[in-house]
Amino acid sequence: MPKFLQRRWHGYHTVWAFMLLLLLIIVVSFYNWVIGVASLFLAGTLCFSMLQAELSFRRNLVEYINGLSFRIKRVEGEAVSMLPLGIILYSEDRKVEWNNRSAGDIFSRKSLVGEEIEELLPDVMPSAAGHVPAKREASKENALKEIRKEIAVDESHYQVVIIPSERLLYLYDITELVVLRERYEEERLAIGIVMMDNLDEAAQGMDDQQRTSLIAKVASEITEWSKQFEVYLRRLSSERYLMLLNHRSLQALEKSRFVILDEVREMTADLKVPMTLSIGLAYGSESASELGALAQSSLDMALGRGGDQAAVKAGQRLSFYGGKSNAAEKRTRVRARVIAHALRDLMQESDRVLIMGHRTPDIDAVGASIGLLKAAQMYNVEANIVMETPNPSITRMMEQIRRDEGLNKSFISTEQALQVMTEHTLLIVVDTHKASMTMEPRLVQYASRIVVVDHHRRGEEFINDAVLVYLEPYASSTCELVTELLQYIHDKIKLSPLEATMLLAGITVDTKHFALHTGSRTFEAAGFLRRVGADTILIQRMLKEDLQEYISKAEIIKHARMVYDHIALVVTEPGMKIPQLLIAQTADTLLGMTNVVASFVISERPDGLIGISARSLGRMNVQVVMEKLGGGGHLSNAAVQLEGTSKEAEARLLAVLAEIEAKEGLFE
Repeated sequence: MPKFLQRRWHGYHTVWAFMLLLLLIIVVSFYNWVIGVASLFLAGTLCFSMLQAELSFRRNLVEYINGLSFRIKRVEGEAVSMLPLGIILYSEDRKVEWNNRSAGDIFSRKSLVGEEIEELLPDVMPSAAGHVPAKREASKENALKEIRKEIAVDESHYQVVIIPSERLLYLYDITELVVLRERYEEERLAIGIVMMDNLDEAAQGMDDQQRTSLIAKVASEITEWSKQFEVYLRRLSSERYLMLLNHRSLQALEKSRFVILDEVREMTADLKVPMTLSIGLAYGSESASELGALAQSSLDMALGRGGDQAAVKAGQRLSFYGGKSNAAEKRTRVRARVIAHALRDLMQESDRVLIMGHRTPDIDAVGASIGLLKAAQMYNVEANIVMETPNPSITRMMEQIRRDEGLNKSFISTEQALQVMTEHTLLIVVDTHKASMTMEPRLVQYASRIVVVDHHRRGEEFINDAVLVYLEPYASSTCELVTELLQYIHDKIKLSPLEATMLLAGITVDTKHFALHTGSRTFEAAGFLRRVGADTILIQRMLKEDLQEYISKAEIIKHARMVYDHIALVVTEPGMKIPQLLIAQTADTLLGMTNVVASFVISERPDGLIGISARSLGRMNVQVVMEKLGGGGHLSNAAVQLEGTSKEAEARLLAVLAEIEAKEGLFE
């Protein structure tokens, strides 16, 4: 019995009272023994009665405490069993030893005893190697850590809390929370912009009535599409619309792969230039103003890739849909004139101009660099072309350049460029818009002013801090763009025959001798270069093939096979190392075969990487295929470099082709 009960007022205090009473009886007995004996008898009777009462109290108290403990334990067990959360105790070999009623209800069973935890809750328990009993002191700290995960059982959701040290597991019902969270995600705001990206070209030659009718026809189609997907559409101008939608509608649009792109293009197919749309969408930010800026950025990305596609920016994810048609050629040169004047002003404000292409430069990159070098020299601005050791594809071109002493001196190495660069130096990047693909990325990092001139479809990586960007995917080559700029950058531009020849060579190579990607402006640029002295015979000499290389191509082509009826695929044998240039040339050659719409050549390169070159005649967008593998390029000309083996690269390529074929089809 607790001491505080033994020491209450009728405990030890009563003993002292009886001792005092006994002392008084003894004193009284000295004076009158009869009264003393009577008093002693009465005191004894009283002591016996009180002792019996104390024993009875203690007996009743023990019975009460035992009864209360029994009731508490019974209620406690019942309460644990009836708690609205699941509780499971498991053994060291991960079998259920005990569970409460709620845990059984979760799994629709009365008892879970003996069940394997991995079978009940797959992918929830830590690995056996990391699950060490708490008795082992070395892993005591790790064993005390809680593990929290979410699971779904039937249509309900639970949070699982595992306490390894106790081999205890709780299951909290969070279905309502998950539903609210999903609803919140579905109703989050997304902003988009729809633009008729080639209205002027499609409506060229129409009168006002026909133009208005065309716009109304397309607007009606867009409006019906927006209603179908619960999108609020607000017209901003004759060719631009604002979209407000939630995440649920955005997911539905992505699932449909933005069918409106194909519908508008097919609806206007009878025009000389079919009408196409570009869509930019943004989702994921809590700020509406930031979403608007991201939507505009996504639209710029779609337009930079040639239009006729949708770009969706969702957090860190950037997805593209559509892009099946070639970029429509712009028939007006206003933009070329504006860019030329802006470039002229930037050159005149600079102490030096550095011109740099991509790694492993080709004829287009070198020719465009020479054209811009001439533009800077026309305004007496010191300029240089940054280039390291040229690749074999431009060997004959560089031989011609070395014969011109003045032009040859303009080429400097990347280390020299880093030494002469100042804060007033203008860096012009040609034939690429990705800093990682330039000849020297450090130049891009250090330059305070950058100009980008490129004809490739815009990728996710971009030199965003450029002060001037001239990116036109419709152009056949960067040399075509530079040729147009030269005609506006100076009133009396004078090109030497060699400079004109280099520019024309770039156009010739990228158009496969004017067979692909050519528009009216391509021939106009070529005509201008021919008038100022471009030598077509010299170009043919520079582009002549080596006999041994031709034989090597034939050996590679022997391994070709057809997939999806119209795609030529070549995978070279293991250990067969082929330069990237030869891989690309082989892909070009395969396009000339009957029934070949696209070609892919996979081979190991001398540097150990696996190179894939992709080519098409326009019916298939090989850029999208290469982007899914981590590369990029143009609609009909793309590539990627991968680590691993040729067989692994082939498997990845075939998986991407199968995915595209299943979702939207490989060919238009």
